[in-house]
Amino acid sequence: MDFDFSDDQEQLRDAVRKWVDKGYDFERRGRTVAAGGFDRTAYNELAELGLAGLYIPEADGGMGMGPIEGMVVMEELGRGMVLEPLAQTLIAGGVLAGYAPEALKADWLPRIASGEALVVLAYQERKARYKLDVCEAKATKAGVKWSLSAIKHVVPAGDQADAFIVPAIADGKIALFLVERSAAGVTTRGYGTQDGARAADVSLQNAPAELITTEGLTALEHAVDIGIAAACAEAVGVMDKTMAITAEYLNTRKQFGVPIGSFQALRHRAADMKMQLELARSMSYYASLKLNAPTDERRRALARAKVQLGTSMRYVGQQAVQLHGGIGVTDEYIVSHYFKKLTQLEMTFSDTLHHLGEVSARMQDTAGVFA
Repeated sequence: MDFDFSDDQEQLRDAVRKWVDKGYDFERRGRTVAAGGFDRTAYNELAELGLAGLYIPEADGGMGMGPIEGMVVMEELGRGMVLEPLAQTLIAGGVLAGYAPEALKADWLPRIASGEALVVLAYQERKARYKLDVCEAKATKAGVKWSLSAIKHVVPAGDQADAFIVPAIADGKIALFLVERSAAGVTTRGYGTQDGARAADVSLQNAPAELITTEGLTALEHAVDIGIAAACAEAVGVMDKTMAITAEYLNTRKQFGVPIGSFQALRHRAADMKMQLELARSMSYYASLKLNAPTDERRRALARAKVQLGTSMRYVGQQAVQLHGGIGVTDEYIVSHYFKKLTQLEMTFSDTLHHLGEVSARMQDTAGVFA
C-alpha cells in the first residue's frame, strides 16, 4: 500500500502550515483565549483557504475532498493549537452532504463552504454517558413543520455558531435536525473549556427545526466518526509539536555543564515519547482510511484508533511536562498549553475507557493480527 501523500495533499499541508506559522502564533492564540476562546476573523481566514468546504461537493461551492485531506489539515491545525472548531465544520459538511434533502443542502452547504455559516454538532446529554443511542430530546411535528425541545451540553462554540445539528426522538426513533441559533426558543450559555476554546450549553424549547434525516442514529454515528478521525489527526499535530519543543529544551537546558538531553535516562524517555507519537500517527492514518468503510467496520476502526490516541496523548503530554520540570506547568510557557490541549482531546468524542469498551464489544471471533 502506498502511504505517500499526493502533490495536492502536500500543497494543502504547506498552505495550512504557513497560515498557522505566520497567522496564528502563540500570542494571537492567547488573545483569542482572553477574549473568550473563539475568533470569527480567524475562522473566516480558514474559510478563505477553502478549508470550510473541504468535505462539501464542488457543485455546492466546496472543495470536494476526502478524509485524507481532512487529516492533513487537522494535523497542521493541531500543531498551532488552533481554537476555531474546523472539525465541526467537517462534520456539518459531511452530514449535510451525505444525508440532507436537496433543498437543505442548497440552502446551507454554500454558506458553510464560504465561512458565512458555522454549523456545529449538538448531541451530548447528561444521562447519555457517551452512548449515542441514549437521547431525551423530543421532536414534534405539526403539519409539515418540526419543533424541538432539548438540552445539549458542551457544544463547541455553541453561543457563536449559526446553527446546530441536533439528534432528537421523532416517532419513536432518533432523527437528525438542523436548528438555527437565532430561532425562537433557543438559548445558549457559553463558557471556556480547559484548552482555552469555547463551548456552550444549548437549550431548545419548542424551537423550529428542519429535518435532515429520519435515520438519525446512522447519521449521528457517522458524524461522530468524522469527529473522532479529526480529533486523532489534530492530536498527532499537537504531539508532534510537543515533541519538537521538548527535544529543543533537552538540547538547550544545561545541568552540570552539559545539555540535559545527553543524560541517558532522559533520552530513553524522549525515545518512548517518539514511539507513542508514531503509534498514534499510524492509527490516525488507519482511522482516516476507514472513514468510508461500511458502518460496522468503520465504527470498530475508529474506536481502536481513539484508544491508541488516548494512550499516546496522555503519555506524551505527561512526559513533556515532567521533562521540562517546573516551567512545564506555567501558563506563560507554551508546553503547558499543549498538555491541556491533549487532555481536552482525550475527552473529545468519548474518552479512552469508553472506546476500550467499544473495542471489546465489537470484537469478533478473530481479532488483532488475525482480523
